[in-house]
Amino acid sequence: MLGNLTGIHLLVILGIVVLLFGATKLPALAKGLGQSLTIFRREVRDGDQHRPASDTAAPAPEAAPATPTE
Repeated sequence: MLGNLTGIHLLVILGIVVLLFGATKLPALAKGLGQSLTIFRREVRDGDQHRPASDTAAPAPEAAPATPTE
């Protein structure tokens, strides 16, 4: 989908972003985005560690009923 973007397309997108947010706001915007991604990654990693083992393990096969042998 994004494989057709060339350098000119990216420059146009960057120009539009600068026009929308202003050159003085971009560093603060990038810093906030970076902090948000860091927090998100930390929460995802911590969430995986707190997951109970029973959720990730395959269910145990049921034992067959014992039949008396003579």
